[in-house]
Amino acid sequence: MLKLIEKILSFLPKPLQDLYHKYEEQLLYVLFGGLTTLISIVTKLAVFALVPDQGQPWRTTLAVTLSWIFAVTFAFFTNKAYVFKNQTKGAKEFFRVFASFYGARLLTFVLEEGIFLLCCDLMHWNETVITFVSQVLIFVANYVLSKLLVFRKKEKGEAE
Repeated sequence: MLKLIEKILSFLPKPLQDLYHKYEEQLLYVLFGGLTTLISIVTKLAVFALVPDQGQPWRTTLAVTLSWIFAVTFAFFTNKAYVFKNQTKGAKEFFRVFASFYGARLLTFVLEEGIFLLCCDLMHWNETVITFVSQVLIFVANYVLSKLLVFRKKEKGEAE
């Protein structure tokens, strides 16, 4: 994937290439975050289309849960490999990063569930509109948690 991006960059003027390299992490996060968001939205809307609305709150819970599982799994591997370029040494470290990533995403999952419960189930606002609005909030929260907690660079002398 990075080779494809570098190939595309080679066609751009040098100042744009320099700008990309200066903000590479943020731009890759936006790229893969956008793909993650797309996976989340498509999954959610597919559930809304396939499961008839009969007034049960479990329909939105199912939609948010399935979209979360698919999106977080995609996000973990792309963030680890491409965005934050996280190298883990051994299974123990991999599972520590894996668990902290899923833990952070679980926090934003609860936030998203709360948004949908309040806005869709209780206030009966449009599910599609709330899907898009909630994605913006979740997108920002996920970057901050990933950058500051999950994939943060260790200081010299700091324990792993």
